[in-house]
Amino acid sequence: QVELVESGGGLVQAGDSLRLSCAASGLPFSRYGMGWFRQAPGKEREFVAAINWSGGRTYYGDSVKGRFTISKDNAKNTAYLQMNSLKPEDTAVYFCAADFLFSVPEAEARYDYWGQGTQVTVSS
Repeated sequence: QVELVESGGGLVQAGDSLRLSCAASGLPFSRYGMGWFRQAPGKEREFVAAINWSGGRTYYGDSVKGRFTISKDNAKNTAYLQMNSLKPEDTAVYFCAADFLFSVPEAEARYDYWGQGTQVTVSS
């Protein structure tokens, strides 16, 4: 059974940093691309960042470029999202997802497995 478990969310102030983790089990993690998406109240789920199976290629949504960094540690079966210079508009539930084919990293419909999400709240 595949399981993705996010952690590291919380309540922070604008300008602070957070690092989210996504621990994976039940799948050959080193073969999967990983993505982070977020969903704010009343809004559609939004692409945040993605990384290919080896970690050699990364992709970012326009709203987080230069502030967020995605990485993955295949030895630990864990993906990370380092979030710096957080803004109130970054407030959302953050989801990690795994994609074997990784053909369109920004497309949530392409992802095979999803975590339950972790709340990030940024106060002004």
